[in-house]
Amino acid sequence: MRIRAAYYQQFDADYTLDVPGEGYGGWQHSDIEIAPEHTALVVMHAWDCGTREAYPGWYRAVEYIPRSQRICKMIFPKLLNVVREKNFHLIHVAGGADYYKKYPGYQRAACLAPKKPGLERVPHDPVYDRLRKFRAEHVFVGRHNEDDVRRGFAALDFAPEARPLDTEPVAATSDQLFALCRHLGVNHLIYAGFAINGCLLTSPGGMVDMSRRGLICSAVRQAVTAIENKETARKELAKELALYYVGLLYGFVFEVEDVIAALEK
Repeated sequence: MRIRAAYYQQFDADYTLDVPGEGYGGWQHSDIEIAPEHTALVVMHAWDCGTREAYPGWYRAVEYIPRSQRICKMIFPKLLNVVREKNFHLIHVAGGADYYKKYPGYQRAACLAPKKPGLERVPHDPVYDRLRKFRAEHVFVGRHNEDDVRRGFAALDFAPEARPLDTEPVAATSDQLFALCRHLGVNHLIYAGFAINGCLLTSPGGMVDMSRRGLICSAVRQAVTAIENKETARKELAKELALYYVGLLYGFVFEVEDVIAALEK
């Protein structure tokens, strides 16, 4: 099938300009070919984070939670409905706690990719421990927020709008996601979920790990949000920069209505 896609043209720098990079082509659009049998929508870390009243410290540290909730309510139902109706591959990537282990789709993924020993880690020393403690208190999440975040993760679950059906695979590691892709014959992953510049890039099952295994990794613009900072939050500039990374380094950026229209054809 064919679908309209955005990609970033990182050439040609123009050295007649004061800033040569301003000569780049920038965002371009084209109708590209997608092989449905080799492509999957990946819904990653679409969490039910509870309410701000229940976990105020979590919301203070993670300001994108309300945006993710709006996306789950406004974007996911129609997108996931058409994906399911058309039998397009749908894979869920979970993490952060063990809420996913009760789902049949996870049990199947775990069987496809037997558990391996964890990564070897460097030894700690007192200075290391103090540095990590300093970061936790002064960078993220803040000492006064720690208890709420801890309680929130203890109650973590899939967002209702993103809860897997019993027939849908659920991966919690990069090895499991790769095993599912190999089993299904998938070589192109289209990501939705949270956050595009954090978990979707670097967490287990994210674009960094999967692109190293040869998969094209794309994203749906309206189905993701980003970790924003004080300087970027008003215009969601961190999301725009992350989508640039996707369009440059990993794959393509799709508009949700274009995905739905292509599937409905």
